[in-house]
Amino acid sequence: MFIETQSTPNPATLKFLPGRAVMAEGVLDIADAQGAEASPLAERLFAAGPVSRVFLGPDFISVTLEDGDWTQAKPAILGAIMDHFLAGDPVLRADAALSGHDAYEGENAEIVEEIKEILDTRVRPAVAQDGGDIVFHAFRDGIVYLHMRGSCSGCPSSTLTLKRGIENMLKQYVPEVAAVEAV
Repeated sequence: MFIETQSTPNPATLKFLPGRAVMAEGVLDIADAQGAEASPLAERLFAAGPVSRVFLGPDFISVTLEDGDWTQAKPAILGAIMDHFLAGDPVLRADAALSGHDAYEGENAEIVEEIKEILDTRVRPAVAQDGGDIVFHAFRDGIVYLHMRGSCSGCPSSTLTLKRGIENMLKQYVPEVAAVEAV
């Protein structure tokens, strides 16, 4: 099994591409070892070294280290990923539930659908290339709240991306958007 490794804009995070599907549907962002119970793969990764965050995408895994020193941790992380897939273990436990979004009605429902479409078609593919994800969280009083996951969480350039990139784009296409904030 060959696992490709890519750097991300976040120096503490590496993106691993196992050459097969990781998540059949959705994504999973695990912020600490205690939250890894939904995923046997995430449990293995947290056990492999000083891991502070695991993000499971459609065909990639982003791993963030506490200290950002990949010298000794990279072989252990690669080994954990390889062992998991070669063993044929599931990525998610059968009873794991992925969270959904708030429901919106009326005019706000149309605005939210427009925002989600722009995020899904223009923003998420770009940040996925860097091992991250940006997901709609809420829309209140003209402010779009986004959840930054994977390598985007804690990335030094995430604030710049959020304000200059995503906020400007959403304001251009959706006039009701006044600002964008990270959750």
